[in-house]
Amino acid sequence: MLKGMGAGAMLPAMGGLRALAQAVAAAKPGDTTVFELREYHAAEGKLDALLARFRDHTIAIFNRLHMESIAYWTPTDDPLKGRTLIYILKHPSREAATANWAAFRDDPEWKQVSAASEANGRLTEKVESTFLQLTDFSPRL
Repeated sequence: MLKGMGAGAMLPAMGGLRALAQAVAAAKPGDTTVFELREYHAAEGKLDALLARFRDHTIAIFNRLHMESIAYWTPTDDPLKGRTLIYILKHPSREAATANWAAFRDDPEWKQVSAASEANGRLTEKVESTFLQLTDFSPRL
């Protein structure tokens, strides 16, 4: 039943929405704020290494580059369980998101961390990104 179910449909079932609620409360309908829903599909047997890279390096780089993390999840049900990381970032605008990701890709620390963590092969098979903007009828969480 969950096969093919997107991350957006799973978020309510995954809990840990306090940070998301706070971020949504700060956003105003009609402003330029965007939320970015990212889903990383880990290569076989590489989820722990991917989570370690985020825990030990990636989030610190995001913070240094002013990329605001909202929350991180791992699915509890198949087919995504044990192979997927889902998270949300908040950006002031879509243009800021584009600039943030360019700065991230060009960051010397990220290049070093990425190369070291993937010395034995890529950690991800696929990365999906969906940008979301708050609607004017969205309830305040």
